[in-house]
Amino acid sequence: MSYVVVARYRTQEGEENTVLPLLATMAAASREEPGNLAYRVHQDTEDPRAILLYEEYVCEADFTVHRATPHFQEIVLGKVVPLLDSRDLLRCAPRPEVRA
Repeated sequence: MSYVVVARYRTQEGEENTVLPLLATMAAASREEPGNLAYRVHQDTEDPRAILLYEEYVCEADFTVHRATPHFQEIVLGKVVPLLDSRDLLRCAPRPEVRA
């Protein structure tokens, strides 16, 4: 069982080429966190300003720790967020198996 976060970003016009390298740095740093299971950056094939992050953690507490890291504070909050038109998060906890 893991805790998944899907973040959807829409960059300001022309800022995707600035944001994507920052997110690559963020992904590499995040993957080194003890509770991180995955951190993937995706870009929409039709709208290059639309970016999706798929993050997976052992538990919700590990995501909370992630948000307090210096790399999250510096890169995401300090550099990426100012270049976005929109940002939303979907936080997902596992559901018990449904049995027929």
